[in-house]
Amino acid sequence: MRSEAKAVLPDLPEFLTVGEVAALLRLGRSTAYELIRRGEIPSFRVGRHIRIPRRELERLAAGKGTGRDK
Repeated sequence: MRSEAKAVLPDLPEFLTVGEVAALLRLGRSTAYELIRRGEIPSFRVGRHIRIPRRELERLAAGKGTGRDK
């Protein structure tokens, strides 16, 4: 399954910025920040910077969701 998702997101860095994720998902940056705030796109902070693990985008692309129950 992981190889299927990687085919959708080839050659991406291991961690992406909010701007990179917004561009990949064809969202505005404000929408991307809102999805991150709500936990729909898992992320973490490095100082003041937000990073999104590529594996989380691969999981979303594969239709697995975030793994978080609401």
